[in-house]
Amino acid sequence: MRAPAAVLPDAAAALAFACVLLMPCAIAGLALMGAGLGRSRNVAHALLSALCAVSVAGAVYFAVGAAWQGAPGESEVQWWAFGRYWGWIGCQRILMQGAGSGVTSALWAIYGMFAVCLAAVIPLGAGAERWRLGACCGSTACFVAFVYAPFAHWTWGGGFLSQLGTNFHLGQGFLDTGGAGTVQATGGLAALAIAWILGPRRGKFHEDGTPAAMPAHNAAFVLAGCFLAWLGYLGMNTAGALLAGVPVGRAAMAPLNVTLGAGAALLAAAVVTRARYRVVDASLCANGWVAGLAASSAGSAAAPPAGSVIVGLAAGVLVIFSVEWLELRLKIDDPAGAVSVHAIGGIWGLLAAGVLANTPPEQWLAQVVGIGGLLGFVFPAAYGFNWLLDRRKSQRVPPDAERRGLDLHELGAGAYPDFMTHEEF
Repeated sequence: MRAPAAVLPDAAAALAFACVLLMPCAIAGLALMGAGLGRSRNVAHALLSALCAVSVAGAVYFAVGAAWQGAPGESEVQWWAFGRYWGWIGCQRILMQGAGSGVTSALWAIYGMFAVCLAAVIPLGAGAERWRLGACCGSTACFVAFVYAPFAHWTWGGGFLSQLGTNFHLGQGFLDTGGAGTVQATGGLAALAIAWILGPRRGKFHEDGTPAAMPAHNAAFVLAGCFLAWLGYLGMNTAGALLAGVPVGRAAMAPLNVTLGAGAALLAAAVVTRARYRVVDASLCANGWVAGLAASSAGSAAAPPAGSVIVGLAAGVLVIFSVEWLELRLKIDDPAGAVSVHAIGGIWGLLAAGVLANTPPEQWLAQVVGIGGLLGFVFPAAYGFNWLLDRRKSQRVPPDAERRGLDLHELGAGAYPDFMTHEEF
C-alpha cells in the first residue's frame, strides 16, 4: 500500500471527506442485515448491540487505538530483522491529540474511526441470539485495542506489511486500500472466534448432528441492509484510495469495481442456490452481495473492471459453500454468515488483488504474507482474549434467556409489542 500524500490537494480532500461520510451506511446496513437474519424476539437486542459496539469501538479507538495504529511516516516501535527496520506498532499521543492538525490528518482520523466501528459490528452476526450485551462490549474493547489496532498499523499505519515493497521489493507492499483485510477479515476472524466460544444456538443441531433451519424473520431488513452497505462500501473504498495517495482519476475506479464485484457475487449466489435448492435464496444472495463488496475492497482502485467481476463471481460461489461447510463440518453456528462473508470473502479478495490487479508480478507474494499475518495473529489473538473473558464470566446468556428471547431478557420489552413472537417451550 502506498504511503499517503503529505497533504491532499483540495479537490481530493473534498472528495475524500464526502466519501468518508458515507461509511456509517455500511455499519447501518450490516446491523440491519444481522437483525433481519435473526428471529423476531432478538431484533431490538441485535440493533442495540450494534450501537453499543460502535460506541465502545469509537471510545477505545479514541483512547488508545488511533495512537497504536498510527500513520505512515510517524513515530512507531520498530524491530530489526533481515537487515532492515520494520514497524511493529504506532506510538503516537493518546486521546487523538493532534488529529486536527491538518486536513489530511483529520480525514485519516475520521476514516480510521469509522473503519474500526465497521470491523467491530461484524462479529455481532456470528454471536447473534446468545451473546450478552455486556460481554459484547468487553469483547469489542479488547478487539479494538489488542487485535485491530496492531494489524491496522501493519497495513495502514506504515508497519511491516506495508514495508514489504520498499524493504523486500514485493510489489507495492501489502495492498488493502479498501480494508478487505484490515476491516473485513479481522472482523470475520473475530466472528469465528466468538461463534466457536459461544457454541451453537439451542436447537440449531439435531441429535444426529445435522443442522436445523432457522430462517430469517425479516427478509426486507436483510435486503434493505444490502443497499445501505453498498453506499458505505462505495465511500470506504474511494476514500481509502485517496488517502493512500492514489490519484483522483484512478481512485474513481473504486466505486465502479466495487459495484461490479457485488453484482457479480449476487448473481453467482442466485445461480448456485437456484441450481442446488431449486429456489433463489434471498438471505444467501444478500450474503453473496456483501461478500462481493468485501472481496473487491482489497484492490478496488487498482483492479481492471473484468478483474472485479471475476473476484465477485468467485466470492458469490465461495460464500454459499463456506456457510454450508462451517455448519455441516465444523458445527459452527453463524446466524448472519459473518465468517463466510467477511473472513472468507476478505481473504479471497486479498489474494485476488495480487493476481488480478494492475500491480507488479511480485505483488501476490506480499498478499500471501499479509494473509499469513491475519491467520497467524488476528484469529489466535481474538480467540485468546475472548476465551479469557469467557473464563471470567460466561459470555453466553442462560438457556431460558435464549428461549424467551434477548429482547425480553436483557431489554425488558420486545421489538414487536403488538404482535406475538415465536417462543420455544
